[in-house]
Amino acid sequence: MMISGIDEAGRGPVIGPMMICGVLLKRENIEYLKGLGVRDSKTLTPRKREELAKVIRRISSKYEILRVSPEEIDRARRKEALNELEAEKYALLIDRLGPDEVYIDSVDPNPERFRARLMRHVHHVPAKIVIENFADKKYIPVAAASILAKVERDRTVMMLREKFGDFGSGYPSDPKTIKFLKEWKIRYGKFPDFVRKSWKTLERL
Repeated sequence: MMISGIDEAGRGPVIGPMMICGVLLKRENIEYLKGLGVRDSKTLTPRKREELAKVIRRISSKYEILRVSPEEIDRARRKEALNELEAEKYALLIDRLGPDEVYIDSVDPNPERFRARLMRHVHHVPAKIVIENFADKKYIPVAAASILAKVERDRTVMMLREKFGDFGSGYPSDPKTIKFLKEWKIRYGKFPDFVRKSWKTLERL
């Protein structure tokens, strides 16, 4: 029995890409990961996430991380179709991983609405599809996917910081991020390519 979990990291920030990860696990490996402390990535320290990510990569039968660029996010946002874009990406991971069961953290407050979106794009239909809000807190395969997505997102953000300077967390609620964006626009007359230009935050700067 092959089981997948799918989750994303970086949907909310104004800076950097979003990562969507799918993992494929044998059922017997799920309890092993639970025993190691695999859980929702947001409750783990960066160091612990890195440690667990190494184990998850090693024991997964397969895993894949899709990088969704700021430009791709902006195109979807202009059409008010970010959830549709994510449904396409999630379906692509299901098709590539080919699980018997899949557990998904819904990006829509209405999981059944997200299920309907997903089913329009998926070709390999698993025998069991569980789509819930906060699935990363309940299902180990989703938590494993959330850890890999978060680690990849953090690495990308770190590289951006090293290249362009410290912009804080990258979230629109962070004063350091806002200061960085304001100063960049004053200096260059526009925002950088690694920024999501469809975020309302930028309209106010």
